[in-house]
Amino acid sequence: MGRWGPLTAVCLGAFMLLVDVNIVTVALPDMARGLGTTFGALQWVMDVYALTLAALLMGAGTLADRIGRRRLYVVGLVVFAASSLVSGLAPDAATLVAARAVQGVGAAAMFATTVALIAASYEGRERSVAFGVWGAVSGAASGIGPILGGVLTQHLGWRWIFLVNLPVSAVAIAVTLRRVRESRNPDARRLDVPGIALFAVAAGALTYGLTRGGDTLWIAVVVAGVALAGFAVVQRRTAYPTLDLGLFRRPRFVGVMIGSLAMSGAAFATLIDTSLWLRAVLGLSPMEAGLVILPLPAVSFATSLLAGRLLHGVSPRWTVGGGLALIGVGGFAQAFLTADAGWTDLVPGLVVTGIGAGLALPNVTAAAVGAVPAERGGMASGAVGALRQLGYALGVAVLGAVFRAAVPGDPAVSHDAAGFASGLSAAYATAGTLALVAAASVLLLVRDRDRVPASHTERPLVRTSPRSGA
Repeated sequence: MGRWGPLTAVCLGAFMLLVDVNIVTVALPDMARGLGTTFGALQWVMDVYALTLAALLMGAGTLADRIGRRRLYVVGLVVFAASSLVSGLAPDAATLVAARAVQGVGAAAMFATTVALIAASYEGRERSVAFGVWGAVSGAASGIGPILGGVLTQHLGWRWIFLVNLPVSAVAIAVTLRRVRESRNPDARRLDVPGIALFAVAAGALTYGLTRGGDTLWIAVVVAGVALAGFAVVQRRTAYPTLDLGLFRRPRFVGVMIGSLAMSGAAFATLIDTSLWLRAVLGLSPMEAGLVILPLPAVSFATSLLAGRLLHGVSPRWTVGGGLALIGVGGFAQAFLTADAGWTDLVPGLVVTGIGAGLALPNVTAAAVGAVPAERGGMASGAVGALRQLGYALGVAVLGAVFRAAVPGDPAVSHDAAGFASGLSAAYATAGTLALVAAASVLLLVRDRDRVPASHTERPLVRTSPRSGA
């Protein structure tokens, strides 16, 4: 494995945690039958993972700086593996949802350290190559979950979409301990526990309210608003904020944050409803449903690779803003389904959405880092990752509610073709609208004249031997 051992370890973890965002998509009908539960309960199997990941991501980055990135990465792998085992053996929906929440904790510890571990392990051209490989793997993993979940569900059963993480985690832990050097930041700020807790409460309350609807939504909005207000107060008063709110005085940063919040939800959150339609109405197998969805991640992956080569130096105003616009067009291209529609009606929209995601997703982090002073680069990167995952969780909740409003009964067991078509069309139109609004925000707010010049004032990473730490 040699020189590329650290990259192998990081990519294994990143691939697992991102695949698990939506690997359960095409397995939901099987899970509902196996656990004797409803679509509403199983929606939390997807949402709670993304929500926990989003809520803890910024804090995990700070903790990694203080105690060591390799140490926290290994802890994250262990937690991820253990919770995957519990998920795979879960006897009921409540246990599965709880295990997925813990899995999100492990994923946050892993995801928050991947970029720093690569930066600490490579320099010069090798670092550029490593980040290119990591970006391609991450881009592919974000969308390949449905096809992998379909293959495992059809041939081994739905529980294996979680159990398959065990051998991969074991390899990743072994390679990390053997090949990855420890690194930490000697000037790391203190962990903002109150701020992290308030952000988690706000995100969780809002997602829960959007999922339940009715009077619960308004109560949840109030709780989320109070928690966000508390978060803002804490960030202004603490000497070590999780997120410096002063960054939001920069229009460029605001535009990137809006784009980050919208892109994953608009591009991928509808896949859960699409997979239900493919299986319940069209009668496709789990693997066939995954193959139908495959054009989106495949095109996204190819676009990311080509864009990295051909669009180097192009302003994120056009890559992120243009990518979001294409995601919006792709959403509307799928918003005209009828009761007798077939899976081929989805393909053009999936392809266009994949092109947009391939342009936007790999460039949004660099855009955020370029919008702030160098000493706030890590904070900006963490905020982008957190908002991407939060946007996905909120997207699943919002678009799921739009979809369910048109489908009679429980979508996990319903076969109403007209209801499914109407619900999917409404969900895709909503996703398209969100993406186009975000695209307009990016194009309006992200201006090249606002870019912060690159700085070389950051303190170097502290490295220790490959076997130090734990």
